[in-house]
Amino acid sequence: MLTRTHVNYDVKGDVAVVRFNTPNSKVNTLSVTLQSEFQQVMNEIWSNDAIKSAVLISSKPGCFIAGADINMIENCKTADEVTQLSQEGQKFLAKLEKSSKPIVAAINGSCLGGGLEAAIVCHYRIATKDKKTILGSPEVMLGLLPGAGGTQRLPKMVGLPAAFDMMLTGRNIRADKAKKMGLVDQLIDTLGPGLKSPEERTMEYLEEVAVDCARGIVNKTVSIKKEKGLIQKITDYVMGIAFVRKQIYNTVEKRVMKQTKGLYPAPLKIIEVVKTGVEQGSDAGYLAESQKFGELAMTNESKALIGLYHGQVACKKNKFGTPQKEVTTLAVLGAGLMGAGIAQVSIDKGIKTIMKDTALEGLNRGQDQIFKGLNDKVKKKSLTSFERDSILSSLSPQLDYKGFEKADMVIEAVFEDLAIKHKVVKELEAIIPPHCIFASNTSALPIGEIAAVSKRPEKVIGMHYFSPVDKMQLLEIITTDKTSQDTTASAVAIGLKQGKVIIVVKDCPGFYTTRCVAPLMAEVVRILQEGVEPKKLDTLTTGLGFPVGATTLADEVGIDVAAHVAENLGKTYGPRIAGGNVDVLKAMVAKGFLGRKSGKGYYIYQEGVKNRTVNSGAQEVLDKFKIPAKPEVSSDEDIQFRLLARFVNEAVLCLQENVLSNPIEGDIGAVFGLGFPPCLGGPFRFVDSYGAQKIVDKMRKYEGVYGNQFTPCQLLLDHAKDSSKKFHH
Repeated sequence: MLTRTHVNYDVKGDVAVVRFNTPNSKVNTLSVTLQSEFQQVMNEIWSNDAIKSAVLISSKPGCFIAGADINMIENCKTADEVTQLSQEGQKFLAKLEKSSKPIVAAINGSCLGGGLEAAIVCHYRIATKDKKTILGSPEVMLGLLPGAGGTQRLPKMVGLPAAFDMMLTGRNIRADKAKKMGLVDQLIDTLGPGLKSPEERTMEYLEEVAVDCARGIVNKTVSIKKEKGLIQKITDYVMGIAFVRKQIYNTVEKRVMKQTKGLYPAPLKIIEVVKTGVEQGSDAGYLAESQKFGELAMTNESKALIGLYHGQVACKKNKFGTPQKEVTTLAVLGAGLMGAGIAQVSIDKGIKTIMKDTALEGLNRGQDQIFKGLNDKVKKKSLTSFERDSILSSLSPQLDYKGFEKADMVIEAVFEDLAIKHKVVKELEAIIPPHCIFASNTSALPIGEIAAVSKRPEKVIGMHYFSPVDKMQLLEIITTDKTSQDTTASAVAIGLKQGKVIIVVKDCPGFYTTRCVAPLMAEVVRILQEGVEPKKLDTLTTGLGFPVGATTLADEVGIDVAAHVAENLGKTYGPRIAGGNVDVLKAMVAKGFLGRKSGKGYYIYQEGVKNRTVNSGAQEVLDKFKIPAKPEVSSDEDIQFRLLARFVNEAVLCLQENVLSNPIEGDIGAVFGLGFPPCLGGPFRFVDSYGAQKIVDKMRKYEGVYGNQFTPCQLLLDHAKDSSKKFHH
């Protein structure tokens, strides 16, 4: 008998139990090896007369099958090769679907992408009511579509609207909802601890139920024919009307265009392939699916999104090793927007957290923010009210330093002022234990300057979170030349526990992210001074793929923060990061136009009002500082490229100066921290795909008009000179 490493089976009576178990991995993926072993196993089962039915189950408690192996797709050089992969997958799953021996999928944990496609060809699906049990089609997030029959089977199984929702959003569906939709036939409860762990007991129970069920299907005691209810019959009748289907296609297409601005080809191809199957029959549908799957795999957008996926995986590992001491008690200084956000993502993961503020009013506001953040999850049914209260019990809000002597790490989120930060360092070092780490959540002040007054600079590090902390995935960790590796390992470990994607950069004013956003914001001010309307500038930037427009971003960041950063970084980097006149920002701050937080910035913000109007007061300031636009660099495309070029050039300079350790972290930081267009994959991926020479040529044109703010950095010039040089290989 062959020794198999990824798929095995044993026979219980007349039922074969097929187990997926990718070695040395937390998840099962449909790799070449797993697929070929799965086929061998099924052929043995089909040819063995003693076996009457089969159960598919995973040996990994948290994962059924998490999807296809992305490397398999990346190894293909042409669209035809990818199409071939898709067709092989389609062929094998069709064989499973037509199996004369009933197959039951026993699902616990993630059942995604190719995993879901494999599950839906089975004759019956049983899932556990575990929180980790999720079903979904996330291929669109990688710029692809379901390529093993999913686009054809899902609409038949759950109906057109639900199938489109699943495939176009990539959202995860919990087991109870999957049952209501008809994706799953039966749910079972999870078990508590006994002689074995809850996971092991649940898996054994799931297997037992699935084996009984498989036997029941053979004995005709379990029916796999679903009785259609009245609503379903009416829905089927309505969907049989061509005009109704046409309306659905049009509505979905409009929504996709509105959300993606047509920058992502995958959603439109999904609609096209589903439509082909429904209107022209299955054969045409399967063929279209495999061909479009091949075409999409070769697009720059898919390569960019897959690059980001790999980058995320890399940035969720601690390359600095295991810290000597685990952080069990965390203290956060400041209960403002950032401080409360940091406390929330910490208690959410069971870390005992002290949150200190100097004023009762501030402390109460911070507590309210945390309660609201958790309560929103209760409203969305992702938490129970008991779980919310249990999480809140890990928080100790206070006005004094009580308990700080037991803290393993302190994160300060006080005002961006060096004198205040110094005062805090001195106060804390008199109380905290020797092993305790001092982390600063500053967005631009050099950590070395904060650490200058510390008695133990090796314990000082920067942890720059992004607002809102519970929504933004990135954490930028900043090390000085004195920060110890163990301190860095601890900071990364805490960030990972909080669920963050992490980049670690070297200390300098503005670090990486603020340095990239500063020239971008300076250019925004100049473009507005040149007479481009705020709403038009927003449209131009979202048209590039930024999730929010540049003017809106300035309001979100805060006009006062932008002014503060522009002045501070201007002292260090001089005219290179200049652009528009800083006095525009100062004049707005003087009038109280601080952005969204004050209700007025470039726009006016009102509770419940979606369509914001331009703030006439801000427009007056811009008119006062108006400068003539230069027509040769003011086309819509030029405006877009001026913003991109300034961001990208600063990012590449950060790599040149070793502030960044690699381009992957640069791309991840830009996309997940600053909203750089995901379809471009980050500044470094953009240079590779667009071409360094073309970027340099455009920058030289702008340099001729605006001077050294558009001078390409040396590393960019090196890549332009030698087209074989790439940031990503």
